Amino acid sequence: MSADFESRFDVDYDGELPASIDAAALKRMETVAYVLDESVRVPGIGVRIGVDPILGALPVAGDVVSGAFSLYIVAESAYLGVSFTTLVKMLANLTIDVAGGSIPFVGTVFDAFWKANKRNVELALEDLAEAVETDVGAGRTGGGVEIPVESDD
Repeated sequence: MSADFESRFDVDYDGELPASIDAAALKRMETVAYVLDESVRVPGIGVRIGVDPILGALPVAGDVVSGAFSLYIVAESAYLGVSFTTLVKMLANLTIDVAGGSIPFVGTVFDAFWKANKRNVELALEDLAEAVETDVGAGRTGGGVEIPVESDD
C-alpha cells in the first residue's frame, strides 16, 4: 500500500510513496516551497516568484532569513526518512541559494530562477519513492542471502 499524494509541483517521481509517510508533512513542505519560490505570478512574462527573491532585496540578511525558512524543508525531509545523500544535496541547494542570493543586484534575479525549495521537495519525493521501490523489490526476491547448508546424514 502506498500513501496517496499528488504534488502541486507536478513532480514526476518513479514508484510509490510508503504508506507510513505523513502526507500532511509533505503538504507543509510543499506549502513552504510554494510560498518561498512560486507564490507570485509576475505579470506580462508568466514567471512565478516567491517571497525568497523579495526577501533577497535585503542584502545578506534577507537571504539568511529565507534560508532559515528553507531549512524547515530539509528538517522535515530528515524526519520523513530521506537518505543522508539526498539531505546533503538538499543542503547544497540551500547553500547555493543563500550564497547566490547574497550577491548584490544579481542575487535577486538568481533567487527568482534557482528555486532551491522546489528542487528540495522534488529531491525528497524522489528519494522517498525510490526507498519504496527498493523495499518492494527486496520483498519480491526474498530480500535475503541464500546460504546452502549441507547435512552430515
